[in-house]
Amino acid sequence: MDFCPAGSTDLSEAEKAEIETIRKHRQELLEDIKKLKEQIAEVFAQIECFQNADERQEADNNTGKQTSKLSQRDKLLSLGRKKFNMDPAKGIQYLIEHQLLSSDLQEIAKFLHKGEGLNKAAIGDYLGGRQFLWSFRLPGEAQKIDRMMEAFANWYCKCNPGVFQSTDTCYILSFSIIMLNTSLHNPNVKDKPPFERFVSINRGIDNGGDLPEELLKNLFESIKNEPFSIPEDDGNDLTHTFFNPNREGWLLKLGGRVKTWKRRWFILTDNCLYYFEYTTDKEPLGIIPLENLSVRKVDDPKKPNCFELFIPNCKGQKIKACKTDGDGKVVEGKHQSYKISAATPAERDEWIEAIRMSITQDPFYDLVSARKKKIASKN
Repeated sequence: MDFCPAGSTDLSEAEKAEIETIRKHRQELLEDIKKLKEQIAEVFAQIECFQNADERQEADNNTGKQTSKLSQRDKLLSLGRKKFNMDPAKGIQYLIEHQLLSSDLQEIAKFLHKGEGLNKAAIGDYLGGRQFLWSFRLPGEAQKIDRMMEAFANWYCKCNPGVFQSTDTCYILSFSIIMLNTSLHNPNVKDKPPFERFVSINRGIDNGGDLPEELLKNLFESIKNEPFSIPEDDGNDLTHTFFNPNREGWLLKLGGRVKTWKRRWFILTDNCLYYFEYTTDKEPLGIIPLENLSVRKVDDPKKPNCFELFIPNCKGQKIKACKTDGDGKVVEGKHQSYKISAATPAERDEWIEAIRMSITQDPFYDLVSARKKKIASKN
């Protein structure tokens, strides 16, 4: 079906341009649908392949049985890892059901620690509902971070009796070390903390007493000389990020330097807002971290149903975001605020609510402050 209304010759230039834009968007949608159908067909083909693998296995002759078993196990393990990256709990359950992993907690811990093909954020999310801490990315939710750090402190004190007066001491010091690492090595932090500030932050945390200065000095110098490093995720990590998003859909975004409205596919997940040119694109055009941002309704004379992302109490400051320029290079964003338009008022309000649920302040300081108050109340 094409757009060719009666009397189209009497249309104004603006109306003709609008119709041409609609035609273009329709073509883009058809292309997106075609690509999506191809991807769905590919997924179903893979699923069918896995489901038929057992039948083929039984038909193998004795000579090829062992090789086929290994191949089948690798396929099931690969599928289990993909399921884990989409839904960690279901992925672990799948691996256990197919006898690729036992329900023994130590074996599960070893599997996660090895981390082959596993998304670091998914590992953090899985363990955030449980109790461990090693080379994975901390989830954004304060309650999950608190549970993991509590479990880490308990286990450390159990394995190293006599080092600290209580697990609260280990808990606070662990957070202090994480924050020190960020302050010393994050290029966005201009005010690098001296050793004296590190000592001051940790005063009275050992059941009202101070930790040995030599211990704090060694920790400070160690972090200063060698920052923490997390193993890089595999190339598919960004793709896994977009499974099970908080919200996704088409919106119009106002440009930063060139004030034109462009239609973009937005995905809200993992405390970030990603936007793409097409729904089938694997790499986003831009990424807007939502930490410390605010969102509100705004009016615009040219577009209805607008909302805005901005930095509260910091007028004129650019939002820390990134985008891909015309040459394909990732560059820093130029926006002091992001103005976005939805199709309807209801859709605008739903996006605002979803974004507000995702926006977080840095939870570290609140958690440490609460634990220090706990120690102070005991003494």
